[in-house]
Amino acid sequence: MSSAFRPLAAGLICLGMFAAALGWQQPGIAPPPRDITPPPPLPVATAPAHYWKGNLHTHSLWSDGDDFPDMIADWYKQHGYQFLALTDHNVIAEGEKWVSADANATRGRALTKYAARFGTRWVETREKDGKKQVRLKPLSEFRSLLEVPGEFLLIPAEEITHSFAKRPIHINGINLRDSIKPLDGKDAIETIRVNLRQVSDQRTKTGRLAIAFLNHPNFGWGVRAEEMLLADELRFFEVFNGHPGVRNYGDALHASSERVWDITLALRLGLHQLPIVYGLATDDAHGYHEWGAGKVNPGRGWVMVKAPHLSAEAIVRGIEAGDFYATTGVVLDEVARHGAEYRLAIRAEPGVTYRTQFVATMKDARLDAEPRLDKDGNPLPVTGAYSSEVGKVVAESTELQPSYILTGKELYVRAKVTSSKLHPNPYARGDVEVAWTQPVLP
Repeated sequence: MSSAFRPLAAGLICLGMFAAALGWQQPGIAPPPRDITPPPPLPVATAPAHYWKGNLHTHSLWSDGDDFPDMIADWYKQHGYQFLALTDHNVIAEGEKWVSADANATRGRALTKYAARFGTRWVETREKDGKKQVRLKPLSEFRSLLEVPGEFLLIPAEEITHSFAKRPIHINGINLRDSIKPLDGKDAIETIRVNLRQVSDQRTKTGRLAIAFLNHPNFGWGVRAEEMLLADELRFFEVFNGHPGVRNYGDALHASSERVWDITLALRLGLHQLPIVYGLATDDAHGYHEWGAGKVNPGRGWVMVKAPHLSAEAIVRGIEAGDFYATTGVVLDEVARHGAEYRLAIRAEPGVTYRTQFVATMKDARLDAEPRLDKDGNPLPVTGAYSSEVGKVVAESTELQPSYILTGKELYVRAKVTSSKLHPNPYARGDVEVAWTQPVLP
């Protein structure tokens, strides 16, 4: 092409592009067909709600656990969990934190496994004052390595760790944006309330869905049923905690966590017109290198939350709706209310038998209590002795689809499914796998 025509050709090309952009067409030439078919909906928009497996109480080297947070998250992911909250004491895993690389033999072993799993380029170490340190990855950094949409989710959280009169009062805040410093209360009830309120206040301030629950009420005999029932902000607590020191089963003078649940439910609903308290199962894991009964290991208790998709907000909504169950291994395919029928579907394992107990307190049950006394006849500061009508078994079944017909005479009904299968790494020796459903109203 002659150099004299090049500017003209370039101008015609530009003009043609401009005309095409404005929709001008040459006469007699039809425009190319446009695909106006809308794209198909994303799977998450049409997927039915189903159960997601998760643990909401776990500790790492950010507080008093003995392993790196990314190693812990990887363990849960590899063992079939779909969500996890790391709940270190009074801290969220963010910012800069370095710990000793060789504080003890366990730490050295943890570092060796850490480098083997993630590679030496991921593991950051330094020398400070002549000692080797390793950097703890913040949640914002290691979640990108482990999260998979629709498969595995990490939820920012914290164990708000406090006490009243040397009695432990620990509360987990789930899906927090900011760490919460525990506040004092004038008594145990007020200590629970003000710290639950801090989570609620942060939720209101940030617009971020968050919940809080009371941990291990029998740890240090920290919280009595009478205190739980009067803390009206309380909606969730741990009916099972996998830490071997939390005394889930009580003793001769102290009610078990499950008994505390029934007393709390009966009195809240029967006397105080307060809402249901839902029960969770968690690990409270701290130890990841030595395994067995008596060790503080993961994999002992979790929740199965029904939600349409895997997000922190959907998980929180499912828990708030009571659309979840707590378990140490028993799997339920259905927990449903159909009119007056309360029905379960148990996923059977070969060679395993199941017994379902429907537990209720009836509206005409006695709700007063006798104080428990010491050897000198003085009242003890423990949960009182209540009638056996509180939290009694009203029906039993060995079927895989047990059901109970509510009569309208119950304050609430819940179910407990006990299997014949021994737990592979139990809270206490001899434990079998169990599931607890949430209480329903008549």
